[in-house]
Amino acid sequence: MKGLFITLEGVDGAGKSSHVEWLAEHFRYAGRAVVFTREPGGTPLGEKLREIVLHDAMHPDTEALIMFAARREHVEQVIRPALARGEVVISDRFTDASFAYQCGGRGLPEARLEVLEQWVHGDLQPDLTLLFDVPGEIAQARLGAARTPDRFERERQDFHARVRAAYLRRAARYPQRIRVVDGSRALDEVRAQLADILRKM
Repeated sequence: MKGLFITLEGVDGAGKSSHVEWLAEHFRYAGRAVVFTREPGGTPLGEKLREIVLHDAMHPDTEALIMFAARREHVEQVIRPALARGEVVISDRFTDASFAYQCGGRGLPEARLEVLEQWVHGDLQPDLTLLFDVPGEIAQARLGAARTPDRFERERQDFHARVRAAYLRRAARYPQRIRVVDGSRALDEVRAQLADILRKM
């Protein structure tokens, strides 16, 4: 059975984590083995790099390079092996996040990240990306109630607006892969939309 690679994207506070287990159960019910992972992270080295990138101040170029360094380990140690076994890989973020945060938010040129993307995983792209989209004020309200914010979550509202806009541009550029989900709706309504997307796959 062919492996399936699904990524979850969206601004911080968009509600991705509320649907992870539901998505996993959807595939388990269909008899599929599921691997859930995240970025940055997913491997022992990746988790160490995650702590650095989420909490230490650095140049935007350094930030992008760390993200792709962690991604290289993630692809080779977790994603490719699971797909080769025919499993469903669900990843909380992948390369779309780099284009959204490092290009949209930080202002790095997309061409620079396209080189890194080709180098790190050029022949591997998600089969489906679920982009959870919410207005900025809703995302910020959710973050305020959730936990101690990391350095991305502490960014000003205009940063998050640029990230959201970059995500939506990616969705318009790759409509066959990226499906926009209205994350501001009630939980059951969001899951009904997710179920419809998965049926159409």
